[in-house]
This record gives sequence, C-alpha cells and structure tokens, in this order.
Amino acid sequence: MKSIFNILIVLSVVLSTTTGFAQIKNPTRETVKILGNCDTCKSAIENAGKLKNVASVTWNKDSKMAEISFDSEKTNRDEILKRIALAGYDNDEYLAPDAAYAQLAEYCKYERQQKQPIRAMDHTKMEKKKNKPMEEMTMPEMTETNPMEAVFNNYFAIKDALVKTNATIANGKSAEWLTILKNLKTEALTAEGQTAVTKVMPSLMEAAKSIAATKDIGKQRETFKVLSKYMHDIISVYDTNETLYYQYCPMQDANWLSKDKTVKNPYYGSQMLSCGSTVETIDTKN
Repeated sequence: MKSIFNILIVLSVVLSTTTGFAQIKNPTRETVKILGNCDTCKSAIENAGKLKNVASVTWNKDSKMAEISFDSEKTNRDEILKRIALAGYDNDEYLAPDAAYAQLAEYCKYERQQKQPIRAMDHTKMEKKKNKPMEEMTMPEMTETNPMEAVFNNYFAIKDALVKTNATIANGKSAEWLTILKNLKTEALTAEGQTAVTKVMPSLMEAAKSIAATKDIGKQRETFKVLSKYMHDIISVYDTNETLYYQYCPMQDANWLSKDKTVKNPYYGSQMLSCGSTVETIDTKN
C-alpha cells in the first residue's frame, strides 16, 4: 500500500510538470546551471523564472541544474536568467547584484564564484559574457561622457515593448532600468544637469518599480505616461548625435519620446498604432 502511495506521488509530480510545459506553446527547452542551496532557493529560483503560459523553471538543488522551458516568441533564455539573477542567484550567464545576494536568508547563501571588477565598455560593442554581474550588465552603457545614455536607451526599450503590447519585456526592462538608476553616476553632467536629474530621480525610481512590479499592460501604460513626462523634463542632459521626437496621443492625452519619426503608439499598440502626432522635434547635440 505504501509503495502504491509513493508511485501516485511521483506520477502527480510528473503530470504537474508536464502540464506546466504543455501550457507553453511550442516550448524551447534548455538546461542551465543556477547556484543555490535548499528548497527555499528552489522555490525562489522557480518563481523568479516563471511566467504564466510563457516560461517555467525546474531546479534540482543537488545538481544545481535547471530545466527551463519557454515560448521563444514571447521571451528568451537571457530574460529568464536575468530575473533569476535579480532574485539573488548566480547562473550560467549572470551574477546576482550584491544587494540581492545580501538579502538572501543565511541558509540560502551559497558559495559564490569570483566576481570581476566592473569596467566601462562601449555600449555599441556590447557582447553577452558568461557570468557577467548584473551590475556590469547594465553599467557598460553608462559611458563617462554621457552617463544618461543608458537611462534613455532603457526608456526606449520599455516604450518599444509597450508598442508591441509585450508586458513581460516591459516588466523585465523596467527591472533592469531600476538597477541602472541605482548605479547612475552624474558627476560628468553639468551642474544644471545634475540638478535636473536629482529633481526627477525619485519619480523615475518610483515609475521603474511600478512597471517592474506588474505584468498588467494597462497599468504599465498608465505609469509610462508619468514616466515620459519626467524623461522629457531631463532631455537636455541626453547629449548624443540623435534627433528625438516628442509625440502625443489625443485619445490618452499623453506624450512619449521616440527615436522614430513614424508614430508608433505605446498606449494602444497594434489597436491604434499610428494614433498620434509629433509635437516637438528635439536635436540632442549639445
């Protein structure tokens, strides 16, 4: 009787895992190494990587190996491993931020790999590196000449995700953006620029946290309205050779910044992609 009971337990686990994978359309499956210690780590790792009907993670605490299964049209291996690193767990691609690792319970603190010091990299030549710290993953874009470039580039990435009505990517990019804002060095800016950025920083941080905390596309878009206003307020510190466009949606009474002159509405996506107009052309050459 006991053996039958054990068999039933095993079957239920197998069936639940299979069902989880079955909900993901045309799943891509990969095996990766993720560091951790215990069942608490297992729960945290699997929850961080999981997205309903999009991605699932099954981690083995003994081998430290995980099977990830995901819909490649909606996410990718990289995005899953970034979220797991942000939860505090080093993996095949990214090392967790020190702050995230420090917040783990003592019994969850695994032995970490040696971390290399953060170094500046040209964002135009970014390459994904094995075991790259999450801090370093976002910091390369923060060049000494223009530390705000990473801030604006990530804003545009969030905007593009909303245009595509992809709440998952908007969520992930906002989490990355929060790390960028926390590590932002403004010493290279003018005194006026530093004042402008300091003034809006709390609002930018709050917006980043808000979008990163939800996968509700409607809530993300509402927050993006406020975010876009503050980004326009600090456009003077974005010193590049680009022309930007400040665009307006009359249906939402809201603006957004874009690198593309063609209107692609982040508040409606494909429902009303071309709704809106350019109300200001901005030359960022200072």
